Amino acid sequence: MPESEQQYEFSEFSGEFVDDGVMVIIGIYRPANTNGEWTLEVIDQEGYSTVWEDSFATDREAFEEFLATIKRDGIHSFLAPPMHTAH
Repeated sequence: MPESEQQYEFSEFSGEFVDDGVMVIIGIYRPANTNGEWTLEVIDQEGYSTVWEDSFATDREAFEEFLATIKRDGIHSFLAPPMHTAH
């Protein structure tokens, strides 16, 4: 199936997140109608996307990884154009 036709289920943890005056969009999703693992993606205000290489068994684990990254590296770590995928 072409990627453009793929449907996704988004976690309730997805949405806007604001810290230190910076807003990012958190996307935690998996292919619809599956029990597949969750993908974590963060999109900054300029539209740059950071996608974790590893997937997560639960959407809560993905969200907790996002929060741990904010605590460790700060929200500003998502603002530069990524040169590679995270983690």
